[in-house]
Amino acid sequence: MDPATLIGFVISLVALLVFMVMEGADPMSLLFLPAIILVILATFGAAASSFTMDDLKKIPAWFKMAAMPARVPKAGAQIQTLVSLAEKARKEGLLALEAQVKSIDDPFLRRGLQMGIDGTDPEELRAVLEGEISAKKSEDKVAAKFFNQMGGYAPTIGIVGCIVGLINVMGNLSDPESLGPMIAAAFVATLWGVMAANFWFLPMGAKILRVSELQAAQMELLVEGITEIQAGTSPRAVRQKLSSLIPPSEVEREAA
Repeated sequence: MDPATLIGFVISLVALLVFMVMEGADPMSLLFLPAIILVILATFGAAASSFTMDDLKKIPAWFKMAAMPARVPKAGAQIQTLVSLAEKARKEGLLALEAQVKSIDDPFLRRGLQMGIDGTDPEELRAVLEGEISAKKSEDKVAAKFFNQMGGYAPTIGIVGCIVGLINVMGNLSDPESLGPMIAAAFVATLWGVMAANFWFLPMGAKILRVSELQAAQMELLVEGITEIQAGTSPRAVRQKLSSLIPPSEVEREAA
């Protein structure tokens, strides 16, 4: 799991447990299995019903994107790669990059360079690559929407669990001694709904959007580098232009 995501989850949960202890509540009361099953499964089912079957097949990848470390290449390393390619293209011509392109790991950069080497019109090349970036953003928004919808459904489903529990309470009014624990158990479902939405589902949706932004920014950086290489721009100018596209904090870190 991404350390930042794990830290956030742990801090949220610890804050809740500390609050419960300070209030004199028993943290073990959270471990009410019927409430957990209802909130998690029903929330997932409600969100799943809003998407297509093709979308649901991507859910494992969505969970991975939300929980695992973001795969975002360092801007400095990408700039250095593009500058090296610009130097070679400047000295030996664009066709000299063909052998080197095959060893590039980044598929987006590899495709873009190959299109440039093949003589694709610069405007068409940019349009194709920017279209790919736009398609990725759209797909990532669908992933974020899934978790955001789970975050929207979870509190309401928790209330449903609370209502069911209170119905059970009303049916046992003849046994006053059992009413307290039964009412408490009923409200645990509401707690789980609100907690799952705000501790997990909504942050996971936000995490996906953030990762998507970072990845799209890196892809846009590559587009600029590829078009400059295709245009025969000097390596120094390529470095200066690409460096201007990344946050100042990253430029300072790379310089250090």
